[in-house]
Order: sequence, then C-alpha cells, then structure tokens
Amino acid sequence: MFIKQAEQRIYNTVQFPPLRKNMTGTITANNKYLSCPEDFLSSYSLAVVDTTGAYSFLLNKDVNFIREAYPTPTDTAIPKYYALFGPTVSGSVISTELSFILGPTPNATYVVELHYYYYPESIVTASTTWLGDNFDSVLLYGSLVEAITYMKGEADMVALYDGKYKEALMLAKRLGDGLERQDAYRSGQYRQAVT
Repeated sequence: MFIKQAEQRIYNTVQFPPLRKNMTGTITANNKYLSCPEDFLSSYSLAVVDTTGAYSFLLNKDVNFIREAYPTPTDTAIPKYYALFGPTVSGSVISTELSFILGPTPNATYVVELHYYYYPESIVTASTTWLGDNFDSVLLYGSLVEAITYMKGEADMVALYDGKYKEALMLAKRLGDGLERQDAYRSGQYRQAVT
C-alpha cells in the first residue's frame, strides 16, 4: 500500500510524457456522449478526424457551457467542444465509467483521437515499470515517507526521508516537466549561469 500511495503522489506531482496514452474511437451521429477509457484520469487533447483525414482539435469547456451553447440535441454539426460529463447513470445505478459530452451533437460518424493521462500499472503488480526503471530513488523515498508516517516514526527520521524524497522529486520534475518538454532547436541548449 505504501508503494501504491507513493506512486499516486508522484504521478500527481510530475506529468511524465512517457505516461501518456492515446487511442482512437468513433462518435456516431445524434449521440453527444463519448465514453472515456477505463484508465482515464485527465485529457491532454481530443480531436475529431473528418472523412478527409483532417484533424479538428476540440476545446475543453464546462458542461454548462455546452448545454447553454447547444441547448437542444438537434443542434448538429462537427463537434467543436467537449467536457468531462461524469459517470453514466442507468436507472438508479451510477457507474464508475466517465464520459465526455460533445457540442454540438455530431451530425455524422467521425473518428476521434484522445490523448490522455493515466495511472500505469503499479510496480507492486508488474515486474517492471517506467518509474521503477527510470526514477527508483523517488519511488523508494516516497514509499519510505508513506511508511514512516504510518508508523508514526521519529520526527528526525520523517524529516530525513521527506528531504530525500523532495530531492529526488525535484530531479524527476526537472526531467518530466522540463527536459522532456523542450528540445535544443526550440529552447536552445541548457546553460548554467557562470558567476
């Protein structure tokens, strides 16, 4: 449990580009809802691909915006907006499956491409994971922080593990939120200030 909690904390602190997924699906005419993948946490982008293969990226809005802009389901066209609608309801049963609402309602069947963030399989159940292979120190110290906190360890040990975790997390953020989101062509070479 400590390892899984540490993984969850790390994945919600650093968005590593290798932990993105993409998938394609279809939306059908006169149906404004699209089911989310089972492992969906948040979206990076959603695009509609028309019959010519051209991509139209949808803008992420709030449900009330879509309901106000397109109040009747007969307002049909190629969708321009999407919102996370929430769990599906069948009778009195609320599922855990999330869905998107599209606006306007699709006027035909289209291919959609979703890029999204997900929790990968835990190292507890997998023999190897990206985090374990590439940043084992942040996983180790994150797990130790969770464990020592649970065990109500000595304050100096809690501070030691927390400090080591923050050091490792800073390096992970440098990679995930920094280096993996730039290149030398667009951003230039990294330079250390000389004093």
